[in-house]
Amino acid sequence: MATVSPGSTVRELLATLAERNIGAVVVSTDGLTIEGIVSERDVVRRLHDRGPAILDGPVSAIMTSQVRTVGPGENVDSLRQIMTTQRFRHMPVVENGRLVGIVSIGDVVKSAIEELETEKASLVDYLHR
Repeated sequence: MATVSPGSTVRELLATLAERNIGAVVVSTDGLTIEGIVSERDVVRRLHDRGPAILDGPVSAIMTSQVRTVGPGENVDSLRQIMTTQRFRHMPVVENGRLVGIVSIGDVVKSAIEELETEKASLVDYLHR
């Protein structure tokens, strides 16, 4: 799981996102606590609002500091609803006050598809008995 420090430049953030082929990272000084979250969308919006000078500025200037988190046992249906209604694409996972991962909307959709495929297979098997 990737994190960036609040003092990292936006250029460094972009390098991390590109190298890891991800869309967002948690902003954390120590890799365990959450100070914010920053995504590709945040960069694009701030580039539009403030111009290219943000690229050499700190991530803390463009991050979202009020971060909604989930626990590792969160129900996928609940996650899907939260992420859809509140328009989050990434949510950090916290256990015992420590960052343990991040879940993306892609993870949630993949899980829902797998669940539907399992249910379909069970129904087909039941019908062919």
